[in-house]
Amino acid sequence: MKRTDKHGNITRFVSRLTRDTIALILAGGRGSRLKHLTQWRAKPAVPFGGKFRIIDFPLSNCVNSDIRRIAVLTQYKSHSLIRHIQQGWNFLRGELGEFIEVVPAQQRIATSWYTGTADAVFQNLDIIRNYDVSYVLILAGDHIYKMDYGPMLAAHVEAKADMTIACIETPIDHARAFGVMSVDENWIVKDFQEKPASPQSLPGNPDTALVSMGIYVFNTLFLFEQLVKDADISSSSHDFGKDIIPSAIKKYRVHAYPFKDPVSGDLAYWRDVGTVDAFWEANMELIGVTPELNMYDEDWPIWTYQAQLPPAKFIFDDEGRRGMAVDSMVSGGCIVSGAQVRHSLLFSNVRVDSFSVIQDCVVLPDVEIGEGCRLRKVVVDKGCQIPANTVIGEDPVLDAKRFYVSEKGVVVVTPEMLGQDYHRAH
Repeated sequence: MKRTDKHGNITRFVSRLTRDTIALILAGGRGSRLKHLTQWRAKPAVPFGGKFRIIDFPLSNCVNSDIRRIAVLTQYKSHSLIRHIQQGWNFLRGELGEFIEVVPAQQRIATSWYTGTADAVFQNLDIIRNYDVSYVLILAGDHIYKMDYGPMLAAHVEAKADMTIACIETPIDHARAFGVMSVDENWIVKDFQEKPASPQSLPGNPDTALVSMGIYVFNTLFLFEQLVKDADISSSSHDFGKDIIPSAIKKYRVHAYPFKDPVSGDLAYWRDVGTVDAFWEANMELIGVTPELNMYDEDWPIWTYQAQLPPAKFIFDDEGRRGMAVDSMVSGGCIVSGAQVRHSLLFSNVRVDSFSVIQDCVVLPDVEIGEGCRLRKVVVDKGCQIPANTVIGEDPVLDAKRFYVSEKGVVVVTPEMLGQDYHRAH
């Protein structure tokens, strides 16, 4: 059936397919390209957007799509991720067959930890069998986007596919970081290459490639067959992109599902925030007047856990000591005390003291910035206490001696770099 929003516009397609589906969110990745931001947490647990974590986006997409059976597969430094899910995602009703389960790596079949994305699912086949569903939706836990999975499931069934891959057009220079595919006129996948050095462009469009979003729909029995077969191949890396998909397209019907904006039909918003520069840029985009990602969408809310905090406060109005924020997003619990915050994003419980100037910064929760500081184009990790009169982001050579500086000049500051022991203590 079709579902309408509060204005009467048709926005959703909901069917029994979503109720006959389990979503598996692969959330065990280390996210090494995010450098020090994943030193103490898995990539899906990295804070994003002022009050969320990255994992909140695929979880919200599932719930909003009426997929209420969800398993989150974890592995690398998963404590903060598990705690976040327990605190903020325990509202589904088990007696109605709804759940969000955390499935940690536990060597259920093999004697090793997960060796690839396909192996992560294979090692939990006994659990998945007990769910008794017709379709398995496999999701990456580390991308930022809003997507109704219902139409993708419907397209999968209509195409009589064994497997469907969500895809999106992306600039050819960025495609090297993804799985790149080519399709025929019926959107049947004919070729697939995982992170190729020379990506294949779209016909007639040499600057654009069609890439996988890491979102797959499988017929359940077909998935089991492919995983069992792959597990017996000693030379396999047991990865969906490197092994399962290239093998499947040779013999089976693998369908591509183009991800479009449901209203305009244009390319939809989707971001891989897997590098420091991409993470900073995606957060900065949210500050814009009309960002591509609408965080104020009442019809597709992003759910999360958030502590009960007082409103943000801006104090002092003296010349040279005015508490203010311009072109910025400031979360609950923040106090801007006689300081200037410009084009920046402050997560919860951030304090900026007098005479400091914060420009183009992403400041994660529980940070205190002392008096007289100047920060420009900095990502400040959770729990940092920036000493008074600290200057970061003005001298790349000096910054590189103390902190991490990205290719595009974004500086990452963590408590450890400041000689502080916040993460061990928390």
